[in-house]
Amino acid sequence: MVHAPSLQHRLPGESTRFQASPASGTAKTLAETEALCRSKGVRLTPIRRRVLEVLLNSAKPLGAYDLADALVSQRRRMAPITVYRALDFLIEQGLAHRLASRNAYIASTGSHGTAAFLICEACGEATEIACPNVAETVRRVLTAQGYQPLARALEITGRCPHCQNVH
Repeated sequence: MVHAPSLQHRLPGESTRFQASPASGTAKTLAETEALCRSKGVRLTPIRRRVLEVLLNSAKPLGAYDLADALVSQRRRMAPITVYRALDFLIEQGLAHRLASRNAYIASTGSHGTAAFLICEACGEATEIACPNVAETVRRVLTAQGYQPLARALEITGRCPHCQNVH
């Protein structure tokens, strides 16, 4: 089982399969995230932290309503607008990505610039590929076209190695 790597310690070209993180890995990532937010002068509120924690521990990208269900506390479901606000913050800070093809969200591995996601059509797992060459190529194409992207996440769908062997 592979967990989301440290936000600050990633190797170029390293991929991350998002599966349930061991508690210690999640705790370390959350501590690093809090330090990162403090250094930027922004606040990782308890709600934002809980949303990020659920994303870090999820085997698959989650929709906002899935997150709201996962965040039920004291028999009260969190309002979807609250989840969306937390997600907006996490995306602005580079801590999460929105996968448009799935209308779902996934924790970021801390890659900067363009992220590429390999999304399995069979099981729904997402693997983030941090590849500087791809990011630079996309940046050059966007600059040449005079295009200002709102998001920088490439989504490639197919079948993961596990599902290729099963089907």
